[in-house]
Amino acid sequence: MEAVKAPRGTRDILGDESWKWAYVTGVCRDVADDYGYKEVHLPIFEHTELFCRGVGDTTDIVEKEMYTFTDKGGRSVTLRPELTASMVRSYIENEMSKGPQPAKLWGIGPMFRYERPQKGRYRQFVQLDIEALGAQDALVDLEVIDFSMELYRRLGLRNLQVVLNSVGCPKCRPVYRRVLQDFLSPRFDELCDTCKSRFDRNPLRILDCKSPICKEITEDAPAVTDCLCDECREHYERLNRGLEKIGASVVHDKRLVRGLDYYTKTAYEIQSGDLGAQNAVCGGGRYDNLAEAIGGPHVPGVGFASGIERVVLTMEAQGCSFGEKPESKVYVVAAEPSARLDAMALLRELRMNRISADMDYMGRSMKGQMKAAGAAAEYACIIGTSEIEKGVVTVKNLKEGAQEELTAEQLINKLK
Repeated sequence: MEAVKAPRGTRDILGDESWKWAYVTGVCRDVADDYGYKEVHLPIFEHTELFCRGVGDTTDIVEKEMYTFTDKGGRSVTLRPELTASMVRSYIENEMSKGPQPAKLWGIGPMFRYERPQKGRYRQFVQLDIEALGAQDALVDLEVIDFSMELYRRLGLRNLQVVLNSVGCPKCRPVYRRVLQDFLSPRFDELCDTCKSRFDRNPLRILDCKSPICKEITEDAPAVTDCLCDECREHYERLNRGLEKIGASVVHDKRLVRGLDYYTKTAYEIQSGDLGAQNAVCGGGRYDNLAEAIGGPHVPGVGFASGIERVVLTMEAQGCSFGEKPESKVYVVAAEPSARLDAMALLRELRMNRISADMDYMGRSMKGQMKAAGAAAEYACIIGTSEIEKGVVTVKNLKEGAQEELTAEQLINKLK
């Protein structure tokens, strides 16, 4: 019988890699603390209606990618494909509007989308999510973008660049929809089948199509920024002045519309890489009408999401440091089988003093234990009949070869 394997589009993150993820998460936690964002832990599954109403029926996520099933109570539930809708649902349900505004939240965890697996993209993926809810000032957009820039700067990513656009609001977006449809109509028959279906429902998504012919058709398309209402234009200009003030490198891209229906005004990505090899490491923007779409009051919000897989891959490609790889400081070696309980007692004492330590549990010979120590630790602490009688431990520096006898107290002080 063939052994069961992980489902397609998923993968195991093992110890040789997981420490890198822990490093990225730790840096994010530090930045969040500095910017005043509080960590939240939200359900992995939600009522399907939340994503249909919040993310949008015309998006690829809702149409093609959601993991939706009926639970034992006959309710339709969905494994979360993204976290923003859940953040807004939590804000409303937990009456966060009664606290300080904006409510600054962040979370990290697995998301699920049924799409074609490829390098850096999986059906289960881990995503970092940052949201500021309850304020509509463009300076909050600026803070969120600055947060993402600072996160990647601390992670060591190079050539950080903000790619920016405005997608307007319900007042001015219909104007742009008509302008864009008028522009596309003469070449409608040349659009790919997906974009033909988008033409009436969500024509802005055509700007984001990766099909070569659609990209060529939209090359000279009018920009949404040409159709902004006064409020959206003022917001966009204020954000741009703020980005200039903090010295951010900004590129304006009329094709940047993001893949979710809930965006209003600001849409942005952060790209990091060398010239000619740009990598988008996060995407986000403003969504002032999302709360109303899911049945709540008006709650302006802005945030970004970043896939940890993409961040780790980009850091590896750029040779960024992940800090020191965690390894055992000490390997306790029992010189004879009769010394194993004493070795275990020493091991526990080391661990109680926050010194990373391990020992053999396979009954290996002393030679086998020393070999294991050389592969796993910086020091070998040998304990046998002679050491037990003298009340000492033989400590060997495995990198330098030096050896000395120390009491347990001296050993702990030395290692600390």
